[in-house]
Amino acid sequence: MLTGIAAVRQGGAAPVVRVPVGDFALASRVLDFGAEGLIAPMINTAADARAFAASAKYPPVGERSSGPHRVTALAGLPDQSVYLREANDHVITLAMIETRTALDNLDAIIETPGIDGLFLGPSDLSIALSDGKSLDPTGEEVDRALDRMVAAAQKTGKIPGAFCHTAERAAALDKRGVRFLAVMSDIAMLRAGIAAAMKVLKG
Repeated sequence: MLTGIAAVRQGGAAPVVRVPVGDFALASRVLDFGAEGLIAPMINTAADARAFAASAKYPPVGERSSGPHRVTALAGLPDQSVYLREANDHVITLAMIETRTALDNLDAIIETPGIDGLFLGPSDLSIALSDGKSLDPTGEEVDRALDRMVAAAQKTGKIPGAFCHTAERAAALDKRGVRFLAVMSDIAMLRAGIAAAMKVLKG
C-alpha cells in the first residue's frame, strides 16, 4: 500500500483503498500513508457507519488521530495544520452496501456524519438476496437495490458508487446516476487482454 499509494499520487490520480472488514484502525493508517478515499465493506448499520467515519475524519466529525507525515510530504504540505484543516473535506468515505440489513438501513447509513457516499457490492449483495443460492451481480434484485441506493445518495447530496464487472456495465450505471465507478479487477483486465490477443493469434 505504501508503494502503490505513492505511485498513484505521483501519477496525478487519487488513491482509493478498500480496507478489510471492520479494520478501521487500518483505515486511519492508509490515510496517513496518503490515500484520498476509503471504501469499507459490510457497513450494515448506522453504528458501523459511525465507526467507519470516526476512523477517517478528524474531530469534530470523527476521532481520527494525527500522524499524517507521509501524506503531507506526498501532497507537498510543509505545514501539517493545513492538512488538518482540509482533510475532512478532501478524504472521501464510501460505505459498502452488500446485505439485506444494509439495504434496510440505507437512510441511516448515508445520513451518518462523515459518510460521503455508498458503494454497492453487487456480487455479495446477490448472494445475500438469494440466500446463498446464486451469484448474479447484474440480476433484477441487485438492479432494484442499486436504484434504491442511488436515490438514497442523491437525496442527501452524497456519492452513489458501485463495482462494475465490465466496462459496458460501468457505462450503463453512469447513465443511471452512479458517480463513482470501480471498473473490473486487475485479473479480469489481464484475462480480457490476453483473450483478445489469443483470438487474433489463433486467427
